Amino acid sequence: MNIVGDDLYQDLVLEHKRAPRHFGPIAAPTHEAQGRNPQCGDEVRVQLRLADDRIADIGFTGQGCAICIASTSMMTEAVLAADVATAQAWTQRFRAVLTGEAEPEAASLGKLVSLAGVRQYPSRIKCALLGWHALMHALQEPVPAAAEASA
Repeated sequence: MNIVGDDLYQDLVLEHKRAPRHFGPIAAPTHEAQGRNPQCGDEVRVQLRLADDRIADIGFTGQGCAICIASTSMMTEAVLAADVATAQAWTQRFRAVLTGEAEPEAASLGKLVSLAGVRQYPSRIKCALLGWHALMHALQEPVPAAAEASA
């Protein structure tokens, strides 16, 4: 069975676009970053609250195509409560699948495998990765007030 092209998974992507998980700002973020794709107009802001090297809360805002919003929504579900190293590993595996460096079935992506078909459309890969790029930048970008409070 080819799980990448399965209608069930395409429905999952559409469902995440219609009702994105963790959409909206979070209370007291400690880290945040924005990602923007000027070629298509997709734009997302990812906010995190880190506690003890774990993602205690995550949210995102913005607008974009179905692939961008669904991917970011699914990302929030995958990394919530994960430690930073696990979130980084998810990002590397997802990126490897989309860029053709890893096979979807071998990457242990769970529901995220539903987005693996994007790799057949190079112009859409940036859409699927935008939220993930913002996540990686957010992990490196403390919110100024949060940085001062912890100093």
